[in-house]
Formats: sequence, structure tokens, C-alpha cells
Amino acid sequence: MTPIHSFPRQSAALPALSVALTFLLVGSAAMAAPGFHADVAPIFREYCAGCHNADDMEGELSVETFASLMKGGESGKPVVPGRASGSLLIKLLKGEKKPKMPPKREAQPDGKAIATIEAWINAGAKGPVKDISILKELTVPKIATVKGAARPITAAAYSPNGKWVALARYRAVELRDAKTRKVVRRFGGHPGKVNAVHFSKNGNRLITASGITGHSGVAILWDSQSGQRIREFGATHRDVLYDAELSPDGKTLVTAGYDRFMRYWNVADGNEIRSHEGHNGAIFDLAFSPDGKIVASASADETVKLWKVENGHRLDTLNQPEGEQFAVGFTRDGSYVIAGGADKQIRLWRLVSRDKPRINPLFLARFAHEDDVTALEVSADGRTLVSTSADLTIKTWGLPKLVPGQIFSGQRDVVTSLTMAPDNRTLRFGRIDGSWNKLTVNPIKPIAKGKPKFAGSMRHRITGELQKAVEKEPNDSPDLAMKIAAPVVVTGAVHNPNPSASDPDHYRFSANAGQEWVMEINAARSKSPMDSRVEVLDLSGQPIVRTRLQAVRDTWLTFRGKDSKVVTDFRLFKWREMSLNQLLYVNGEVVKLWHYPRGPDSGFIVYPGTGTRWGYFDTTPLAHPLGQNAYIVEPLATGSEALPNGLPVFPIYYANDDESSRQFGTDSQLTFTAPKDGDYLVKVSDVRGFQGSDFKYTLTVRARQPDFKVTVSGVATGAVPLGSGREFKVSAVRMDHFSGPINVEVKDVPEGFHVTSPMVIEAGQNFTFGSIYAATNAVNPKTDVVKVFANAEIRGKTVTHAVNNLKGFKSMPAPKVLAWVTADGQLAADISWTKPVELTIAPGETISARVHIKRNDFKARVGFGKHDAGRGLPHGVYVDNIGLNGLLIVEEQNDREFFITADKWVPDSTSVFYLKCDPEKGLTTPPILLKVRKNKELAAN
Repeated sequence: MTPIHSFPRQSAALPALSVALTFLLVGSAAMAAPGFHADVAPIFREYCAGCHNADDMEGELSVETFASLMKGGESGKPVVPGRASGSLLIKLLKGEKKPKMPPKREAQPDGKAIATIEAWINAGAKGPVKDISILKELTVPKIATVKGAARPITAAAYSPNGKWVALARYRAVELRDAKTRKVVRRFGGHPGKVNAVHFSKNGNRLITASGITGHSGVAILWDSQSGQRIREFGATHRDVLYDAELSPDGKTLVTAGYDRFMRYWNVADGNEIRSHEGHNGAIFDLAFSPDGKIVASASADETVKLWKVENGHRLDTLNQPEGEQFAVGFTRDGSYVIAGGADKQIRLWRLVSRDKPRINPLFLARFAHEDDVTALEVSADGRTLVSTSADLTIKTWGLPKLVPGQIFSGQRDVVTSLTMAPDNRTLRFGRIDGSWNKLTVNPIKPIAKGKPKFAGSMRHRITGELQKAVEKEPNDSPDLAMKIAAPVVVTGAVHNPNPSASDPDHYRFSANAGQEWVMEINAARSKSPMDSRVEVLDLSGQPIVRTRLQAVRDTWLTFRGKDSKVVTDFRLFKWREMSLNQLLYVNGEVVKLWHYPRGPDSGFIVYPGTGTRWGYFDTTPLAHPLGQNAYIVEPLATGSEALPNGLPVFPIYYANDDESSRQFGTDSQLTFTAPKDGDYLVKVSDVRGFQGSDFKYTLTVRARQPDFKVTVSGVATGAVPLGSGREFKVSAVRMDHFSGPINVEVKDVPEGFHVTSPMVIEAGQNFTFGSIYAATNAVNPKTDVVKVFANAEIRGKTVTHAVNNLKGFKSMPAPKVLAWVTADGQLAADISWTKPVELTIAPGETISARVHIKRNDFKARVGFGKHDAGRGLPHGVYVDNIGLNGLLIVEEQNDREFFITADKWVPDSTSVFYLKCDPEKGLTTPPILLKVRKNKELAAN
């Protein structure tokens, strides 16, 4: 990394000043004595000040001012006025005192420089009239500029009333009329490139940030009405400033730049309030929260940090970025922090550390551009974010979910600055070639999402009885396809008399647009050696695109390979930037994230959460090696354009190897929605290319018939301890991609027993849990079996199915452990099965509760589960912060706090859950009523 000052660094090994060799006066008494600033300071700057300055006082010595030099360091005073030969610094530089300075590996002053310093000492080592930092003086050669060339626009800002646009360039800021584009006034005299320009909230003041690289930084406050310079800030900055931000009330100024320091200033008198080193790299951008209590900083060290303005204390470090962060801001309501940079991504964090240090959770991360994100701007109404990039595009996004909007591509040069008018529509931007322009920003429309068209109208409905047919050869090519009248069951075999030739079978059928067909193979289930693959093709034999998946995040498997069955431990790079229910594309397979990792030594669980994993869009689960590239993907609506973000788009075709929910073993099943009226081909083959007379199969081509089947499993021991509860499981088999919620109800529960009923198997899930509770005075009923029913809405109709009977309504003696849950801060209450404790949580929030146990001669630890703790919680709500050992109450303890988190997308709901503990083959707590409410205050009322 470049040093704070752009001079060669000196060794940090010695507590003495490295300065020039003794000056050799060759009979020049008549010559004028060298001056400190004119002659000596340039030598100190070049060879000494890198290590001996006010910020980096090696050996407790600074040469930055005459006074600090003469004061000396821990080895004493380096200069004896009038006696160069007796001065410590001369002895060190000549090597008369060890070790020699500068070290041999560093650049050495020449004889002329040495002579100059010795002459100055022998002449009395006189100081300057005005003792200022030698780092404030810099001599640089003049570089000729091209006449008539427009200087780059480096920053821009609209006035709050939308009347003016301030454009920053090298050494000056132009104030232009927003309508006529004419220059109203200029703010000149900046020491270098103006890197930032901002209006005060009332528009009466203008603040600019500039400086000289490796030398100094300065912020200037201007009267925007008269153009007069009011005050300068930044005397203590040692390098160029990249930003200077006024607080919303206009009383505080924060400055930062390449020297990594953040400095706070009193605007009224110009005095520095405080300073602190903010980052390990240059600070490129600053932003105040709308209430002025927090300032955010974006840095080259690949982090964004949040600081409390009142005292400068750090509230959080947002370290998820993978490259330098060039821009940072807040949403207008102060709910989120926004940043972008060299990793081409835009991130939003939910702001929770408002008064004290807290972890601000990542809300969303999106690959936004194909090159560095260079600037961000939030509209006045807070609904739109505008970004620009080195990829020569400007893009708009709907907040807070970063919904893609407009793309203004093909900019003639890199856009360096953005500013939006108060009308929320007019965007001004400046380019590096000095040009500037205007664009109109349209309101962001919600993302169009493709929804399956269920067969409802006569046009879409598939009619007719299931016919039977027998394969007729030859049909091993599209032009020889056998015609079938669907719906139909075809009996065939993958067999070619020529053993060296393959025999894919082709069948031709007709379909209307929007009709949903299922192509199903029965081979392995009938003991055939065939490992089937089924595809739907057009009449030329080309695959048909089912959907296109836009990659929005790249990642890879960071721990172990995966076989084609496992659902657990999908460890992914940057997993904290992912969310439940997102789709993961892995080498042709698409899975969905079901449960978060429990820490650094665990990974995602993917759907369905247990058993063998599912493939989405009828993709087939495969084996994957460690390091396999993967992508978080989103389906593109039919006809929509992919977002150019530097990541790939994956087409998914109508093809399947193994049925995607893994109900049929190696047999295939494919759901096909006809894109238009016409004829199509079904291709049946062995995935390995094998064939033979015994490679028999049946192909069923039928209408999609979504349905479900539910089963319940009774309690493990067949009885429930008095005063406690036992768990049972409710499982669903979903048919033909039915994904809706399923309601399950237990009927005619015996007196003295209670059941968590009704229960819901949520949309997309395939199981839930319930509990049977026995009162302390429960008497065994005549029968321990009760009836269960399940119903769901399918294509607008309620479908009800009887479920197998639930067993276990018998009582047994009270257990050795009783467990119950209370709200955080609530006193341990009496156990109640009929009046559950209530908890309320908001999406994106974490709340706490407390679990208690009563030990009846039971001394061991009590576990309440790991990732599956919290039985019956809505999907996306989970017991959090439990680690790999799970939720435990250890020996000699009787209670502990635990945490519940609701993911940001969880909808409002009311549900019942409980905790299950290990002893006596599993005991359950009384039920807890959980309310998920976006607005908790309204929910409380």
C-alpha cells in the first residue's frame, strides 16, 4: 500500500533522525546561509519525513516543523546550532555513530544536500519566520494541458430546490442553472481535483473536498448565493480528501480521504472536534444517516464502517464486500445502509446499531454491473437507487429490494458522478471526458414473474381416456417419430438389432398452448435394467427452453463434494449473502436453500430438508466435487431480457433423468407446458446410451393432476407422560408438483388430552410436527386412536383426503423432567396447555425467550434439538445462535435464554410451536403461540 506521504519510507529500527551528511564548506563564507524552508526542508521531506512526522514519530522525533526538529527525540537533541560536527544527526549520517542513517537499503542524499544541511547548522540553524509543517510545501513541475480540452467532471450535486447543478472539476466548481445549463458562478482556488461537492440541507452553503496527493487535504465551505469562501477545514489531513459531508443540521462536518483518518469539525468556528483512524485503506466516501446520528464510511480496505457522530465510536464493520468500496449511503427512511464498489455488487444492510454496537444484518447483495460500481444516488422519495459503473452503464433500481429498472448503456466515457433532482425523475451525470448530460428516470415496475397456467379453461383442459399403444420401430430419429394420441400409455423397449447403434425412441403428439402434460417412465420400478431419460423436443429434434435462470451471485462448494442424494452441509462461499428459498444452480442441477448453516463448521440444508434432495425445474440431482462453481439464480419471466451483471444466464430445457422429488428411484418424470399450439416430440433413451431387448419401459403421457397424500406417525412410545407431551410427525407426498399449503386436522380428541390442531404443512414443505399432551389427571380412553383429515386448495377447489388414524392417546407416569417456555423477562409461569405463552416477531428480527426445566431426580444435561429445534415454527423462522451442539441446558442448570429469528421475507402468520427435549425418548413443552407481524405495534393493539 502507498505510504501516507509520497516519499520513500525510512527504517523503523532506530530512535534517531535520518538526515543529510555534513556539509563541506569550500571557502564559501561569503555565500548566504541556507534557509530552513527554502533549502533544508526539501531534503527532510525527501529523505526523512516519511518516518519522522507528527503522526509517525519514530524515535519520538519529528522533522515536520522547525520546533519539533529542535526539540529532538529519545536520543537527545539532533542539532547543535553553530556546530555541525558536534550535532548528533550529522554523526549518524556520516556513520560516526551507529547505526548509519538513512539505512543503506534506503535512498541516500547526495553531497550537495549534505553540504546544504551542514552549512545551515554552522550558520546557527536559524528557524523560519513562520514555522509551518514542511509537508504543506510541495514543489512540482508544471505540466502543459491541452488548450480547449474539457476537464473531467469529478462530482455533481443538485441544489435542494432543483434550481442549480454544481459540477466539480480540477481546481474549480461550476454552479449552473439547471434549465439553461449556463454558468451562474464559479468557486475557484481549490488546490487540486475537487472530489466531492454537496449542498447544505437549506441550499445556502456548499462544501467541497479536494487536496494534493501525498501532501494535504482541504474542505472549503462556500456561500452558494454569493460565491464567497466562508471557511477552510482539513489542516491536519496529510493527503487528498475524497469526501466532506455536512450533517443534516449543518452543524458538523466530517472529512476523510487517502490518509485514512476521519476528522469531525465544528462548522461554526472551524475547530476540529475529534479525529480517529477509520480504516486500513483510503476512505472514498462518507454519508450521514437521515437523523444525523450515524456516519458511514466506505474504504479501499473492502469494508463499510458505521460511526456514532456524538463520540466517534465505531458501531459496526460491514465486512462482506469482496473489493474496494467506492460509494456508501442510506435509504431516505434510515432503515438500510447501501454500498457498492470494485466487486461489481450493490449491498443493503438493515440498520440496527443506532445507539450501541450491534451486528447490522446483510439484507440483500446483488451483482449489479459488469465492472466497478463507481457511484450511487438515492432519489428524494427514497424509492429509486441509481448506480453507475466502469462498464459504461447507468442503472436504476427499486428500493429496498433492488428491483431492476432502466439501463442506460453505451455511455461514451466512464460516468464519474450522479445527482438526482428533487422531482425524483431528472438525473444529471458527468463523465470523465468532461461532458455532462440529463436523463429521465421512470418509476420502477415490479419484476414480472412467470406463473404456470393451470388447466382451467376449455382450451387448456386435456380430455379423453388414457389409451394404450405399443412402440413401432423405426422411431430412433425425429423424422421417424411414432405418432401417438395423448393421453396414452406406450409400451416399448430401447433396443436396436445392431448392438453398436443406440436406439432413442421418439413419439409425436399434439398439444395446445398452455396445456400441462406429464411424461412418466416406468422401467426400474418394473425391474428393467434401463436408466431412463425423457425429453420434449420440437419437430426438428431441438430442445425447448423451459426457463432461463439469471445468476445473481457466484459461489462455490467450499467443503467436501456432494453425492446426488445428500441434503445437508452445502457449504458455500459467502453464504451470509444468501437467503432461504433462493435457488442454487450447480452444474446443471437446481436446488433450493431450506435452512441456514449453524456456524462456520456447517452448511446449508437444501429442500426438502430431510431424506433425498429435490431438483427444481425437473433437473436431476448429481454428484459434485469440492470447489464446484455454483450460482444463486432467479428465473426470468418469458420474453424478459437478462440483466447484464457479468454473471451467466442458464437455459433449462424440458428434460429429466431421475424424477425430481425422488419418488420413482431412477425412473424419469417430466412436466411440460406447451408454449404454443402444435406438435411436439417425446424422446425416451437410456441415460448411459445402453440398450437391449430387456430394456423395457412404459411411457405415460397424461394431463398434469396435482394432488397430495398425508400420513401421520403416532408417538414413539405409544403413550404420553402425565403433565407432559409427546411428538408426532405429519408428512405429505406431493404429486405432479402440487406445492400449496395443506391443512391437517385431528378430530374427536379424548377428554384429558390436547393436540396441536389444526396444523399446516406450508406451501412447498413436505412435513410438520404436532404434539399430544396429557393432563395430570388424564384417564386412558376406551380407544387410543383418533381420526385425521387433510385438505388443500387445488385449482380453486377444496380437496379433502382422509389420513391414517393417529395413535398414542394413552397416559403413563409423570416424567423425570418437565419443560416449558416463557417470554423473555416473564416469570416462570405454571404449565398451561390451553393458554399458551404468546411471542410476537417481525420479519428480519431476532427475539429472545427462555426455556425452563423442572428436574425430578434427573441430573443430566437436557438437549432441545439442533437445527430442528422449535418444532412447528413457520418456515423461515428458526431457533438461532445455537452452534453445532444445539440448544442445551447443562448439568446443574434449570433454564437458559434462547433466540428466535424470522427471515426478512416471512409473511404475517399465527402459528403454534413447541420445544422437544431428549429425556425419556422425547418430551414436549406446552405450546407457544407465535405471531409474525410486519408492524408489531399494530399487532399489540
